[in-house]
Amino acid sequence: MPQETILTNARIVLEDEIVRGSIVMRDGLVSAIDAGSTAGGEDMDGDYLIPGLVELHTDHLEQHYSPRPGVVWDSIAALQAHDAQVAASGITTVFDCLRLGSDENAGFKRGEMRAIADAIAAAQSEDRLRADHLIHLRCEVSSADVLDHFEDFTADPQVRLASLMDHAPGQRQFQTLDAYTIYYKKKCGLSDVEFERFVARRIEESGRYAAPHRRAIADACAERGIAVASHDDATVEHVEESKGFGVRLAEFPTSIEAARASHEAGMAVLMGAPNIVRGKSHSRNISARTLADAHVLDVLSSDYVPFSLIHAPFVLADDDGGMSLPESVRLVTANPAEAVGLSDRGRIATGLRADLVRVRRPAGVPIVRAVWREGGRVV
Repeated sequence: MPQETILTNARIVLEDEIVRGSIVMRDGLVSAIDAGSTAGGEDMDGDYLIPGLVELHTDHLEQHYSPRPGVVWDSIAALQAHDAQVAASGITTVFDCLRLGSDENAGFKRGEMRAIADAIAAAQSEDRLRADHLIHLRCEVSSADVLDHFEDFTADPQVRLASLMDHAPGQRQFQTLDAYTIYYKKKCGLSDVEFERFVARRIEESGRYAAPHRRAIADACAERGIAVASHDDATVEHVEESKGFGVRLAEFPTSIEAARASHEAGMAVLMGAPNIVRGKSHSRNISARTLADAHVLDVLSSDYVPFSLIHAPFVLADDDGGMSLPESVRLVTANPAEAVGLSDRGRIATGLRADLVRVRRPAGVPIVRAVWREGGRVV
C-alpha cells in the first residue's frame, strides 16, 4: 500500500512564489501540489510549508562530542543530541563538519574523526537519526598531518564536501596579527612567549605545507566527485587560486571583492546565518547582509547556532533590501543542495523528496511546528 500524507491549508513557499494550498506526500516524495484546501488533509492552519533546510557547514557536532576542554562524550550520544537540535531547527539534510589536521593547541588526533564518521554511519543504519547526515571534511592544509587524516576517508561514500582551510596568521581569515591574537591567544590561554612561538610555528607550517596540501586534496576530490569549498578567501588573487582547484563553494569570503569575484566565477558564496541574525561577523569580517544587498550571497550556513538557519531567511525577508521570502528561503534550501549536487531535494516540487518544514511566524523569531523527512514526520 502506498504511504500517503496530505497537508492542507498551508502557505507553500515555492521557488518563486507563495501559494495557499495543499501538498500530497506519497512514498517519500511530493506527488502533488494543489491550490486550495483538500478534504481529509491535516490542517496546517495557514502556517508556512518550506523545503527541508540543507546545512553544508556546521561545527555543532564537535560541541557535543567535546563539550569541555579535555572532555570527550560518547560519539553516538553526542550525535543524537546534535541531530535532535538540527532537526528541531528544520534541517533535514546536514553536512557534519569533521576537522582534519592536528595541532598541539587545536584539532583532534588521527582516528578521532574517523571514529565519529563510523558512528554516523552506524547511527543511520540503526535508524537513530531524524536528519539525513553527510560529511564535510574541513581540511587544515597548513597542518603537517592533514593528508594522513584525509587518507582515513578515501573510501567513505558519506563524504560529499571538503573545504581547504588555512588558519595560520597572515592568511585568509587572519590577515592581521591583531585578529589572530584576539582569537587564538585567548582561546588557547597562552603566555606572551608561548604565543610568539605558536605564531612563528604556524607561519612556518603554512609556508611549507599549505600549497602542496591544497593541490593534493583538490585533486583527490576531483577524482572522487567530492565538491570542494574554499575558506575565508580575502582577495581576488585568492579567488583565482580557488578557481584553479575546481572550487564550487566559496565559504565565508572576508571581503566584498572576494565575494563578488567568487559569485561572478560561478561559485556559490556561503556566509553564516548567525552573521545575518546578529547583523555582523563574530570575527570582525564583512557582514553577510552587505553581500545580500550586493546580490552576491548564495548560501547560508548555521555554522555554530543550528536555529539560525531557520531564523535568518525571515530576517532577510523583513529587511528593506527587497529580498522576498521565497528568495531568502532558497539560500538555505535549493541553493546549498545545488552547490553540492543534491538534485533530489531543496525545493517543493513533484517528484522530489518530501522534506518539509511547517513554520509559524506570528512575529519575530519563527516557530518550527513540524518537520518531515522523505514523507515521515521526524519532529
